[in-house]
Amino acid sequence: MSTPAFISVNGRRTRVRIEGDPADPPVLLLHGIGRSLEDWAAQYPRLGQGHRLIALDLPGFGFSARSPEPTTLEVLARGVIETLDALGEQRPLHVLGNSLGGAVAQQLLVLDPERVAGLVLVNSAGFGSEVALPLRLLAVPVLGRLATRRTTRAGARMAERLSFADPSLATRVRIDHALAIARQPGPSAVLLEAVRELATLRGTKPRWRAELTAAVAKAPRPTLIIWGDCDRVLPARHLDSARRLLPHAETHLFTGIGHMPQIECPDEFAARVLAFLTDAQGTGQPGPARPSLASTHRTVTHDAATSR
Repeated sequence: MSTPAFISVNGRRTRVRIEGDPADPPVLLLHGIGRSLEDWAAQYPRLGQGHRLIALDLPGFGFSARSPEPTTLEVLARGVIETLDALGEQRPLHVLGNSLGGAVAQQLLVLDPERVAGLVLVNSAGFGSEVALPLRLLAVPVLGRLATRRTTRAGARMAERLSFADPSLATRVRIDHALAIARQPGPSAVLLEAVRELATLRGTKPRWRAELTAAVAKAPRPTLIIWGDCDRVLPARHLDSARRLLPHAETHLFTGIGHMPQIECPDEFAARVLAFLTDAQGTGQPGPARPSLASTHRTVTHDAATSR
């Protein structure tokens, strides 16, 4: 299945893409809020050699049908587990999550620890209250309904540009894809549910963040946290909080990069992730974080902008 396809997950249409040899170690790819599995397209050829890649549109996002329940982190994570079951993938996975997908990845570890061998959290939600104003405005009931009633091309372009330090990456193809998703009948309601569950006009709610990171810290796995220092959605200073809250994690900061390093600096991103996976897989799956990381914060800054 080297192109996106639909499968039935408990009677719901779920869009997935699978790459690589089924016998290879599995790696799960989770996108951010209002996004889709296309956000990982640049990584399929880069990470697919030696790994079985599984990407999906989260329930109610992209082109996947929503869950019948209101959208929460737990509902999204359970949807991921159900999708893996439907695919027959029962092995522990390394889970890569971008933005909201990073929070879903952590929730997956909390719900089903034996299923998670390691985490790669990419500009992940859950480490700070600050979030871009357009997302905070969606948490206001009247404003949220007005903003999502009819997505315009200008609005889609603005959202795409917000994701990148390099505005040229907000291509016509990406804008067209964002419009195609937004103009479906269901995703707007799911987007608003997710935003209001996790945030207010002031920023992300502290309670779920504190509960999630505390639970993850109690079940440590090899973890790599990646950020772009030009992120305008979730600022890079959240990386400082991440190091404090998850002291077992490695961290890596790209300079000149925005909210989606997997797109903006695909080669450098893949090299960092592959090095981490090679090291983490040597510890066994699943298992605790590497002892050598438990007592040190190793932050690496890489200027990806000069090599794009």
